[in-house]
Amino acid sequence: MISQYIEDFLNYLRVVKNASRLTLISYRTDLDQFFQFLAQRQAVDYGELSVTLIDHRAVRDYLAWLQRQGLRRSTLARKLAALRSLVRYLCRENILPSNPIAAVSTPKQEQRLPNFLYPLEVTQLIEAPDTSTPLGLRDRALLELLYATGIRVSELVGLSAADINFQSGVVKVKGKGGKDRIVPLGKAAAQWVQHYLKARDKLITKGQGTQALWVNRFGAQLSMRGVRNIINKYVEALAINTKVSPHTLRHTFATHLLNRGADLRSVQELLGHVKLSTTQIYTHLTKEDIKRVHNRTLPRR
Repeated sequence: MISQYIEDFLNYLRVVKNASRLTLISYRTDLDQFFQFLAQRQAVDYGELSVTLIDHRAVRDYLAWLQRQGLRRSTLARKLAALRSLVRYLCRENILPSNPIAAVSTPKQEQRLPNFLYPLEVTQLIEAPDTSTPLGLRDRALLELLYATGIRVSELVGLSAADINFQSGVVKVKGKGGKDRIVPLGKAAAQWVQHYLKARDKLITKGQGTQALWVNRFGAQLSMRGVRNIINKYVEALAINTKVSPHTLRHTFATHLLNRGADLRSVQELLGHVKLSTTQIYTHLTKEDIKRVHNRTLPRR
């Protein structure tokens, strides 16, 4: 019974909300984990669970159990959000008469600042690939574009060559929920992507026929894990102490824009954030940067 409700809910997200494949996978994983916990708690099989077993006490026990596993509060909040979405759906479909977990509060989030690279570090990373090879050209173009646009890694691997307008100097990005946005490409990124496109045919084997902009050594579409592996390779070679991921370049993009005087609304638009509050975390980064400058330069402190 629970399994069918989950399938119906995920189908609703896919069809009505236009949720991405990764979002659906995340929701399925989080919901399955909760109901596996609930089945063990009730000493019944997963298939015997009833939606009437969902209540605030069960959810609070579940969150406490997750916390004991050492999960971050942000992860707990995400898992709770998935469950809340399912319960709201069940209420709308009149499967549940009322919301049994409305009183459960979201775990208070830690004030964690995202990692970012300083200008010299990001320059070293971007210039690390050996551009005398097709794969090196790909890596250089990929890193240039990631930093110049601040797009998500999922958005990056979903690009096709047709999404880039070199004449206008912009790239069309399909963001979360299937929402498109236009992001400036920048002169350096545009030049390196053009260099890469000339070498791209050497990476594509016959019969692949992929429209993806970024391809791996076998000529197939580059995966998100592949992008992470590329970045890890150069981070290790450069011995950069900061933990760097594709999202670090997104953080770096936003931080550098704000440090140079960009307004928050413009950065919100470029990042594709729905809420301005999501973008506001980067103002904390600039404040921290100001504090470091103050402490380093003021003679009397």
